Amino acid sequence: MNTYLNKLHYSLYVIFHPFDGFWDLKREKRGSLGAALTIMFSLILVYILQRQYTAFLFNLNNLNELNIVLEIVSVLLPFLLWCIANWCLTTLADGEGTFKDIVIATSYALTPLIIINTPLILLSYLINLEEGAFYYFFASISILWSAGLLVLGTMVTHDYSLKKTLLTVLGILISMAVMIFLGLLFTSVIQQIIGFFYVIYKEIVFKF
Repeated sequence: MNTYLNKLHYSLYVIFHPFDGFWDLKREKRGSLGAALTIMFSLILVYILQRQYTAFLFNLNNLNELNIVLEIVSVLLPFLLWCIANWCLTTLADGEGTFKDIVIATSYALTPLIIINTPLILLSYLINLEEGAFYYFFASISILWSAGLLVLGTMVTHDYSLKKTLLTVLGILISMAVMIFLGLLFTSVIQQIIGFFYVIYKEIVFKF
């Protein structure tokens, strides 16, 4: 249990010392898949709480239309697409990280989204709209911080140069867009096929 907690707590070291942190995650096994999954589930929980309980001044969501399954998918799907695209591209480009390494590094890189956005839920009730710049500032910092960590995590995990890392990240984002497009296209085709057979079924039922 202490080992698990130490690996989970190591995420705080990673976000402030990314080069050493990501290096030790992979080479020294300072992180673990269990801790990484805990971070991911925590991020999903924080995202749901933020969407549901942020003060109405800063919450543009229609609470009556929120669907917890869609909220989970909206966090989990980009995470999985990033990891899959990362692994596919870096495998072809002599990357040193395994899929497990990528999942761990990606999860640890998202820690700022948790530690910053959690208190922002409470902060949203303590400030007015004129002071909202502070809210949006810290929300933006959490995103930029995690984005920077994703880039550095990719660089250290695969032992790439900065230039190769930036090209790889661009390739990952393009690959994610392609996978989303293909997924939507596949879903549309399946719906049309189902609709076609449903029409045939209705014709047969009405005739007989």
